[in-house]
Amino acid sequence: MQNSYDVDLGLMPKELAFLIEILNTNNTEDNNWFSYKETYKSINWDHFLQLAIYHRVYPIIYLRFKKIRNNWIPQYVIKTLHQEYIKNTYQMLKLSAEMERINELFNGSNIRLLFLKGPVIAKDLYGDISLRTSRDLDILISIKDLEKAESILRDYGYKRKEVPTPFWKLRNHHVTYFHPYKGLILEIHWRLHPQSINEPSFDDLWERRRVSSVSSYSLHYLGNEDLFFYLVAHGARHGWFRLRWLLDINQILSKKSYIKSDDRTINEFVDRHLGGEINYLGQALILVSVLFQTSVNPKMKLVTEIMGARKLTKKTITYISKRAEFNSILSEEDFAKNQKRYLFTMKSSHQKLLFILNLFYPNPKDAEALLLPRHLRFLYLPLRPFLWAVRKKKSL
Repeated sequence: MQNSYDVDLGLMPKELAFLIEILNTNNTEDNNWFSYKETYKSINWDHFLQLAIYHRVYPIIYLRFKKIRNNWIPQYVIKTLHQEYIKNTYQMLKLSAEMERINELFNGSNIRLLFLKGPVIAKDLYGDISLRTSRDLDILISIKDLEKAESILRDYGYKRKEVPTPFWKLRNHHVTYFHPYKGLILEIHWRLHPQSINEPSFDDLWERRRVSSVSSYSLHYLGNEDLFFYLVAHGARHGWFRLRWLLDINQILSKKSYIKSDDRTINEFVDRHLGGEINYLGQALILVSVLFQTSVNPKMKLVTEIMGARKLTKKTITYISKRAEFNSILSEEDFAKNQKRYLFTMKSSHQKLLFILNLFYPNPKDAEALLLPRHLRFLYLPLRPFLWAVRKKKSL
């Protein structure tokens, strides 16, 4: 199946094609939709469920299936989706309560914070926190408040997952904490992206912040354009291998007034949020247009004509289409290597260079291999090649 961007969707398994069709269909009461979907009766339902859960779109799929009054969808499929939907709703409610508590603690210590994902984004994009999944909470603060935030979280019962190593603030853009009793994960970001060359300052992002309607408390999150380009950069960095990331972009583009479309604004935000990598914006727009038939503003559509954006799109479509095949024929370790290679090919030239340079700096895996006391952690730098060799030998 071809389209105006010459992207071949013929490699897609019918289960994935069906999944996308459901996400595209808002009116599931239409009888014509039922008869058309009769062609999908022969799909492998176990594979379909696997894809719906992997791509994190099962809440929407469940609600759309729930409206269909016919018996060609097996009951165990509906039941499984319902169970996952309920689990996700509880998870989002749990995250919402924790979000309010963290907001209260940080505000009490005069720490400004912006929620990057989680319930606030679900409410903003989908109108209902149960329609988007979130594994953890992601919070952006100013780097000058990092030590104070860590002290607050430690007193509240959170534990840091990674052991600090030299240059960890330079090498990373966030640090992960977990609460052993609540079973929650919290990521504190001091930058939006890893190895970023040019991105808005926290003060700029704070100036453009919005207040979420998910709570009666003042919970702040990114402004319209900042959120859009943050999600584009996040999806591009991960190679768009989950449909939920593209669905987020689709939800934003469907809101005509969500982002401005003048050339100055687009160029300015591409430079700030994507390091000038306009290919990533073009790729996101093509993918959403091809998969969800979403119309793109004519001024923004110009970036889809760039050859680099089209090449990235074809790589992504191929990988998404063949992912299940890779997963079935490769071991878990080989599949992880395959995915890493794919993600590396998605990087721009300067991102590849930064990635390679970053390999020479110590990381948390070095601390896992050899835990040094704080006053000796500078030794991680000269010990890096040795610790890397030890890890490789163990893995073999």
